[in-house]
Amino acid sequence: MQRPALSLIIPVYNEEAIIAELDRRLKAFLSEIDETWEVVFIDDGSRDRTSEMLNELAAAEPRYKVISFSRNFGHQLAITAGMDRAEGDAVVIMDADLQDPPEVVTEMIAKWREGYDVVYGQRSVRHGESVFKRATAAAFYRLLRALLPIEIPLDTGDFRLMSRRVVLSMRALREQHRFVRAMVSWVGFKQTAVRYERPERFAGETKYPLRKMLRFAIDGITSFSIIPLRLATWLGLFSGVVAIVTSGWAVYAAVAGETVPGWATIMIAVALAASAQLIMTGILGEYIGRIYEEVKRRPLYVVGETQNLPPADGTSTAAEPAAVASQES
Repeated sequence: MQRPALSLIIPVYNEEAIIAELDRRLKAFLSEIDETWEVVFIDDGSRDRTSEMLNELAAAEPRYKVISFSRNFGHQLAITAGMDRAEGDAVVIMDADLQDPPEVVTEMIAKWREGYDVVYGQRSVRHGESVFKRATAAAFYRLLRALLPIEIPLDTGDFRLMSRRVVLSMRALREQHRFVRAMVSWVGFKQTAVRYERPERFAGETKYPLRKMLRFAIDGITSFSIIPLRLATWLGLFSGVVAIVTSGWAVYAAVAGETVPGWATIMIAVALAASAQLIMTGILGEYIGRIYEEVKRRPLYVVGETQNLPPADGTSTAAEPAAVASQES
């Protein structure tokens, strides 16, 4: 079977209100491009009718491929499963909520034809988002740029096109806590941007509330940077300076008779030491937790069933990127 020129990877989670419109927009876009194609949907353990609707679409269109997880494993692992099974010479990651417009992919393909290996969508405007959401997103990307040893383009998500050699390189990266956009930057190759206005969500609600965004930020930072660990040194130096200043003040206060002897010094020293220890214990815990997850070497995800795809056997390990418990429907 000939490999398609273009693969679209679309993670889906509880999106029954969007599936019909997504199908319409995809078919309208794909009918206009002069490329062979496939669409790989990854159902990330949806609890509504999403899986049933995707299977109905795939039954009518053999170029629609469906991977259904046995449970919810998360957006980044859904993207990983799509990359593991996509066969296109160019592979595009996009969300199902239509905030990543399929029509922008045409511009990405043009850049890929010019010789770029990665073409990422860069948001010029974010419609339908609160001031708080836009502000925290801007702060997040700039914090990442300051902390990470690799350069992640500002105002970009996972919406991007990758050449096949980039996808094959990504398949070799099997860490549990995944931050795909940083991993794509890490593998390198020739990269460029396509700017677009990000529309508001077509229907439903965001799958990234504040709690998940904070978790995502922590994963991104701790997966690619050891700077938080160096806070121990900086915090130790700062505590030492404060301790010297406090000692001078305590000696002065004791000589002047302004305080109960020893009370202020003890309280300040205890407070500083306790806060420093708690902060660093938390940071160390984050990294040790990641070591614990990695050494277990569990599969990254488990596939419950697939449609229009051959079953994948074996386990998803560092050396062999495959899903487990796959069953052809």
